Amino acid sequence: MNSALPLHGLKVIELAGLAPGPFAGLILADFGADVVRIDRTSSNAVVKDILCRGKRSIALNLKKETGRSILKRLISAADILIDPFRPGVLENLSLGPDVFLASGGINPRLIFARLVGFPPGPSRDMAGHDLNYLADSGVLSMFPRGDKPSFPLNILADFAGGGMLCVMGILLAVIERQKSGLGQVVECNMVSGTRYLSSFPLILSLAENPTFGEPGASKGLLDGGAPFYEVYRCSDGGYMSVACLEPQFFKVFMDRFSGALKLARNVEIMEAPIPLHLQNDRSRWPELRRYLEKGFLSKTRDEWTTIFEGSDACVMPMRTPAEAATAHGPVPAPHPRLSRTKLEVGSSDLSIDILEPGAHTDQILRELDITDRERAQLVADGVVTAPKQLRSRL
Repeated sequence: MNSALPLHGLKVIELAGLAPGPFAGLILADFGADVVRIDRTSSNAVVKDILCRGKRSIALNLKKETGRSILKRLISAADILIDPFRPGVLENLSLGPDVFLASGGINPRLIFARLVGFPPGPSRDMAGHDLNYLADSGVLSMFPRGDKPSFPLNILADFAGGGMLCVMGILLAVIERQKSGLGQVVECNMVSGTRYLSSFPLILSLAENPTFGEPGASKGLLDGGAPFYEVYRCSDGGYMSVACLEPQFFKVFMDRFSGALKLARNVEIMEAPIPLHLQNDRSRWPELRRYLEKGFLSKTRDEWTTIFEGSDACVMPMRTPAEAATAHGPVPAPHPRLSRTKLEVGSSDLSIDILEPGAHTDQILRELDITDRERAQLVADGVVTAPKQLRSRL
């Protein structure tokens, strides 16, 4: 592991989960932390965890006292714990924050990061997923819609409001610990995280004269209501994104767009329906939208890409995931980049791997100074799941 990375030396225990918890662990691992994922000895997970780059795994049976004891030892030596379970689960295992952080606790420097769906209140203990948190936050109602709101996969609540803000809370606690010498509980819920990320549109929606985010059909600048902030279909079924909000960019866009239509021999020459200075006259938006829709349908996506390439028109083609992989790399690289403690990532480091539960069980047990005989007994008792090579050796 690169000792120059900013989080080198931090030990993280990640209790296995899906989406936000693994993403938080991935970020910490990418920037140098030693992340150990705690898996079940038998798992019925619906989706395999692919956010496992740089992590290790030990599979423990937490229904057994010995399994809980091993986890307690791991947490006792850790800097950070990522807890993705519902409130009360770790307390029922006698592994709640008080065990480690209360007066006389066994690891007062521990940063105990708790990641849940809903904020304190009637919904706190309810089951939920990204779409539910998005709906509860008030943000889902602001998205563009036809007969119902659209939603951005599970990116906003799970990964941004959940995993990313959880990491921010962890790093804030790490910084504070340098002054106090003490750890603390980091409480992160995905409803509140989504609302915090959406501060600008939410606050603006409550203003006296909101400019976007209005309830009902798309009406504003950024929700698909404005024809110059929209996605348009091309003749080949591809799409172009248009986001020329400022007047100077709108002028560049209209000059290139209208110019291309006038130069096309097989297309009816269409004049721009409104003068440039009326860009924000909402009464003229419907005719501008019809003009842009018809115009974009006259050429392929790649033809429009060439027309706008290198300009300040604020226009980009909508890439498919495969096209974006060709342009930017097959797997998203760690970000942001730091100038001095730089993370050098090669293509082989960004392959898609699956971390099998228990892949590092033997190694991690050895680090706890558990003897060969004791490890063999743990496997036999079903306390841990060990790799095949270990089982065949015993």
